[in-house]
Amino acid sequence: MRWLIEIHPNDVPRSLRALSSLLACSAVPGEVDWRDPAGAQGDLLGDSVSQGNAPPQEARPLRAVQGLPTGFVPLAETVLMHADAERFRRLHAFALDLAADPRRWRDALDPRRLWLERAAREVRREIHKMHAFVRFRPIGEGEATRHVAWFEPVHHIVRAAAPFFAGRFASMHWAILTPELCVHWDREALDFTPGVDRSQAPPPDAGEALWIDYYRSIFNPSRVKIDAMLREMPRRYWRNLPEAQAITHMLQEAPERSARMVAQASESQRRLPIRAALPTPRAPRSAQEQLDDFGRRARHCTDCPMSSAATQMVWGEGAVGARLMIVGEQPGDQEDLAGRPFVGPAGQLLRQAIAALGWPPDALYLTNAVKHFHFLPRGKRRLHKTPGQREAEACLQWLEAEIRLVSPQAVLALGGTAASSVLGRAVSVVQSAGQWWWRDDGLPVWVVHHPAAVLRRDVSGAPGFDEWVAAMQPALPMETEAPLSALDARAAP
Repeated sequence: MRWLIEIHPNDVPRSLRALSSLLACSAVPGEVDWRDPAGAQGDLLGDSVSQGNAPPQEARPLRAVQGLPTGFVPLAETVLMHADAERFRRLHAFALDLAADPRRWRDALDPRRLWLERAAREVRREIHKMHAFVRFRPIGEGEATRHVAWFEPVHHIVRAAAPFFAGRFASMHWAILTPELCVHWDREALDFTPGVDRSQAPPPDAGEALWIDYYRSIFNPSRVKIDAMLREMPRRYWRNLPEAQAITHMLQEAPERSARMVAQASESQRRLPIRAALPTPRAPRSAQEQLDDFGRRARHCTDCPMSSAATQMVWGEGAVGARLMIVGEQPGDQEDLAGRPFVGPAGQLLRQAIAALGWPPDALYLTNAVKHFHFLPRGKRRLHKTPGQREAEACLQWLEAEIRLVSPQAVLALGGTAASSVLGRAVSVVQSAGQWWWRDDGLPVWVVHHPAAVLRRDVSGAPGFDEWVAAMQPALPMETEAPLSALDARAAP
């Protein structure tokens, strides 16, 4: 005996009742033909048509069929909206086996259940895409205005997706046209009508130009991930999205725009004015008073995450007018506790080098690019951690204030972090050591290895103490000659 079931694919409730009837009649899946009746679009709200040896029209609800697990019915309701023509046969066959042995439902790796769950995910994803990608266009004016949209779903999800729009746009008259089924909202109830041809889709309106301009303005070329974008917005949706006409051009120009944004951001960060309070009658006047005032304010800075973890902020040490500013990376454990720069093992090595070079203390200003100790806690120990770009950028305002107020004739940068902060660009110590470099304001910078690297030269590749001291010697300008007269060419290598 063969069974012929004619049900419109959008009529999920009647599909469930037909499936329940087949189970009650113990029909075999191979003996059942499921068909979409020709011209059924006009009878979507009427009774379904059954021909041939069809099961009884009045049947128990599927959830009342003895032996079927409760989780099967919601799964079946979703899978019946899938476009695969085999969904009826697969549901029927699996339901028969579950009615005979409900324990099969516990097998999460059953290939039939896996297929049904995958189909249900695809249906739910299509519903979500319809919610996201429907674009209404106004037709008419005044009270007669209706908002109409065109959408081309892959699965039979219009009935399931429509209540979302009724709740979201409850106060306006709208319609969503699709090739298979259309839905209309009159501010009171949903009405479904047969599908229409794409030629009946509404034309573009003047407001779309404003929407496309807004879409371009919020586009961030530095965050473009084409593969992720195509997963979330597949190309098959593009032709019905007004903003899609701008996507290709924006993707093509994204690399160039991203490069310009990085260059502009780098320049603006290098020369951002210090975040200073408005001057008051009590504001300090001399450079030394201003430097001391910045040091007091820096102690309350919370721009970087290490400000709350460190013991204190470590400000620079020295006087305004020092001929050479020595800039290190960041305070270490002992500097963090003492509140002074270069007092730990690396700092002691630096002070030995200064003594060996015979540099007078009043000619030097010692400071760090990052003002807080960046560390990793290990029990009672705090292990040094190289500061990241966020920490360096947060402290750049204070370093720039020190350079401006101390006004040295040259800067000695100890290590890559210090050199990068002072020069405003990425610097390799290996490539730049032993050469003069110039900031944008013309201040010369001499780069050498950090004393911490000299202490662990076996693993860092830094030079030995004597060689390192000799490499620092050109950094301090002679007091008797014009400042850096030998470097007037300003020709950076």
